[in-house]
Amino acid sequence: METKNTTSLGLRLASMVLPEEQRQMAWSAFERLGLPTTRHEEYKYTPITRELEKIKSWSSSTQTNLESSVVAGLGIPQITGQRVVLVNGKLDAVLSNIKPDSGYSVRSLATANPESLGTIHNFTKDAFGALNTATWTDGVYLHVSQGVAVSEPITILHLQDAREGNTMAHTRLFVHVEAGGEATVIHQTHTLGTHHAFHTVVDEVVIGNGGRFNYYKLQNDAGKSLEVWNSTIRQADDSHVDTFTLTAGGEVVRNNFQIEINGERCESHFHGLYLLHGRTLADNHTVVDHQKPNSFSNELYKGILDDRSKGVFNGKIFVRPHAQKTNAYQSNRNMLLSDAASVNTKPQLEIWADDVKCSHGCTTGQLDEEALFYLRSRGLANETAKAMLLYAFAAETMDTIKNPVMKHYISDLVGQRLQKNF
Repeated sequence: METKNTTSLGLRLASMVLPEEQRQMAWSAFERLGLPTTRHEEYKYTPITRELEKIKSWSSSTQTNLESSVVAGLGIPQITGQRVVLVNGKLDAVLSNIKPDSGYSVRSLATANPESLGTIHNFTKDAFGALNTATWTDGVYLHVSQGVAVSEPITILHLQDAREGNTMAHTRLFVHVEAGGEATVIHQTHTLGTHHAFHTVVDEVVIGNGGRFNYYKLQNDAGKSLEVWNSTIRQADDSHVDTFTLTAGGEVVRNNFQIEINGERCESHFHGLYLLHGRTLADNHTVVDHQKPNSFSNELYKGILDDRSKGVFNGKIFVRPHAQKTNAYQSNRNMLLSDAASVNTKPQLEIWADDVKCSHGCTTGQLDEEALFYLRSRGLANETAKAMLLYAFAAETMDTIKNPVMKHYISDLVGQRLQKNF
């Protein structure tokens, strides 16, 4: 797209939190790439730029008068670990619950300077990643020391206050789990008000030898949100990663998710579920990059789509020449509940090694009428029988959730959403 579109949002460089040279490089990349249109292959089915250009004015103000009671109602019950609240992209120390702890630290990324900050995510490939790298003002830094297991999840609440006007925010997360460490991070997004909220996020995660990392992303936004996430996780030897992404709300949601398996004997589980209704569009672009031998990855994304919603899945698995003895599996399955709903799916394998076990596949179908008839013949109401079948279809994606509180919360959320909207 023409460079002129990069200024149509009224963007300007923020105060230099990253080294100035890196911000300038990112801004140059953003101007070169331009905001993507549907003529760009990677955004062929996701017209987010068209939606952004409909909105005439944006505010990047971090001023807010939110009360703690409002935020308290947005959290996950029974999750009592540290919580970071970012309001319009800025960490709010009053609304957050951050306490010093031995063995690990959580703090504002604006005051930290991790050595690899800005180098894990390749901002030259995606315009929104470049935009974020050039303009972000705050975020979260999590450091876990060697051999330390953080017992409770760390929740990051991204809160967009769009009550007074359209708001825009660019935030980041940097995580370093040293050798033998373990941590769990939960992302949640919410928009207050009836105006639009445009939000970009860049996650950079480094897992040391034998480290474990659990990553949950809950996108259940009732507001008019436009979100673009670029998440990169880099694994070293013997590390283990579990991820789960739930998209159940928002106007346009784009998730770019990459796992770099840069070690041997790694294990990676990469699961997602999108429950879409109305005119919601959710686009999941994933990359699993096997760079070393003797590792295992398993990717499963499922979608349930109703009304005029749209889903996109583009999953790539790379197996590099030296990554022998790799086992990699990828599956995308979708269920369409209306004639107006649609999904575009494209699983891909690129293999340069010969001693591997890899497979991929995708399916798109409708609710099994015979199974529905069977349940109804046993006395169940149509809505209840339908919800039961849909929940059974979705449940497999939640199998790898290790935290029992999280699993119960997400299971309830999915069940309620299926009863209410489908």
